[in-house]
Amino acid sequence: MTMESMQLTESGEDALERAKELDEKVEEGKDIISKASRLKYRMARDQELEQIPSDGDIHRDVDVYNAELARLATTHQNTWFTAPWLFAECYLYRLFRSYFNETRQWRNFDPFFAQKEDMFKNSGAAIYQIATTMHELEPEKGRLRSDPDKLLVLFREMVDMCLWGNATDLSLLTHLTPSDIEELQTVGMQAQQARQEFILRDDQEAVWEYIKTLGGSERRCDFVLDNAGFELFTDLVFADFLVTYTPYFSKVVFHPKLFPWFVSDVTPTDFESIITFLLSSTFFPEPLFPSTKSAAHLKQMVTRWRSYVEQGTFVLSTNLKEVNGQKVDGQALAMFWTEPWPYWNMKERASQLWNWLHDSDLVIFKGDLRCVVMVIAIHAGLIDVWLSPSYRKYG
Repeated sequence: MTMESMQLTESGEDALERAKELDEKVEEGKDIISKASRLKYRMARDQELEQIPSDGDIHRDVDVYNAELARLATTHQNTWFTAPWLFAECYLYRLFRSYFNETRQWRNFDPFFAQKEDMFKNSGAAIYQIATTMHELEPEKGRLRSDPDKLLVLFREMVDMCLWGNATDLSLLTHLTPSDIEELQTVGMQAQQARQEFILRDDQEAVWEYIKTLGGSERRCDFVLDNAGFELFTDLVFADFLVTYTPYFSKVVFHPKLFPWFVSDVTPTDFESIITFLLSSTFFPEPLFPSTKSAAHLKQMVTRWRSYVEQGTFVLSTNLKEVNGQKVDGQALAMFWTEPWPYWNMKERASQLWNWLHDSDLVIFKGDLRCVVMVIAIHAGLIDVWLSPSYRKYG
């Protein structure tokens, strides 16, 4: 057999294997759609929540859900209309994940990734504006670090920007046009003033007074992340401000979800992808192309973020190897965020995570689900947070 005929045979075998894989993927995709349709039918008719199948997930959280489901069945709270809200919401996304985990071709697929990416692509106008604003701080960096009053003004801007980044939560907004997205992401003094009436309580200055007591080489801030895309971008800008322009923090740890969660929550893949997207000259649609200066400003800022990731200044919690001198599986540490428990169960059910956050100098909780669970816990007196009835030092 000649070398050319061997190559042709191998190419034919490769093509046949690819065709088989494609056929398998199509059939598995049909099965996922069928399961999703069945789930929708059962939800609408208040049928019982079914046991989540053992789907081979390495984090072994299926037993956690099924044990709680069995307990709820004893009190007749195991249907879609009777189950506790927090459990039912979390169960839905974990059950949906099992549909993909049970396949070969779709196991690591994120069914929401395309939506998250499309939403982010339409965020270019606000992103370039923020990048230019951050660039304008560079000449003042030395003076800013020694002027707490000026830093407070910027801190307020960062909090507002980070807060309203949540406006593009894909689990709530399903029919946005690019112009709608741009309006939601409008930055600047007038836009922020118009939104003040929607803030129920504002403890920024109390938080700042606490932050000013910090300083040194080992101060850490933790972000419990919510949405990917534009909100994650604003979280990174805020984190950049804390470690680059203030003397109070030297490290930021970001806590993602382990798998696709509540449509647009940040996964490790989303976190790793955002720097690649932002450094790409072709990611944003042509109508959103900025001036040459704005593009340079964004590249400069994101290149700094990339160096922070490489140096360990920015850390993804799932990559943690050690907590308090003890070896730890960072992914196991993150399991609590995709389990059905309120915060007051954290110390009991996720003691390593609780200890990690307890040792943090500042924890910033993002997102509607996190906020609701936190408020319930505070109101019930089940956890001790910080600074005021809405923010007091974490236990």
